[in-house]
Amino acid sequence: MVVEQILFFALGSLLLLAGLGVVTLKNPVHAAMSLVLTFFTSSMLWILLRAEFLGIVLILVYVGAVMVLFLFVVMMLDINTTPLREGFARYLPVGGLVAALMAAQMVAVLSSKHFGFDNFAPPAPVIEGSNTEALGMELYTNYVYPFEIAAVILLVAIVAAITLTHRKREGSKTQDINRQVQVRRDDRVRIVKVASESSEGHGA
Repeated sequence: MVVEQILFFALGSLLLLAGLGVVTLKNPVHAAMSLVLTFFTSSMLWILLRAEFLGIVLILVYVGAVMVLFLFVVMMLDINTTPLREGFARYLPVGGLVAALMAAQMVAVLSSKHFGFDNFAPPAPVIEGSNTEALGMELYTNYVYPFEIAAVILLVAIVAAITLTHRKREGSKTQDINRQVQVRRDDRVRIVKVASESSEGHGA
């Protein structure tokens, strides 16, 4: 129990530092790598809390897919961060006030007599078995209809995104793959014979 508490506070401190790095680092690539560290630390906390499935999914989905997409976008766009930092000093008092209020609320909740390890018993397992099995049983029994509705909504969103991407717009240039494949050499290349000039005529 003591080792778990030490790991929890160590990972929580690292998570806070990584989160601060995301919003304070000037280089977008460095901020994205700090966000990767944030995801990894959050995954370790999930595994420490015996939610191994959520921890593994966090690494596979966010670190393996979302963050790779973010890095590609940031590196290809070559974002100029100078205009983005121009209003930092102007909004700093408001951001500091909001951060202070959030910190005060967290301190008030955590230091309350109604909160602590002595007031709450450790959560009992839902069923015998792994966390993945328990989550699957809950999704496909008690929450099967909301799960299926969410899947249909995501499918509709994917179809809508593909439809909007492939819609015909005025002034847009598209490629016809069938015409490109059927092209012949005679349609693209023309050999022109040019009469050669003599050296005497060139000198005159």
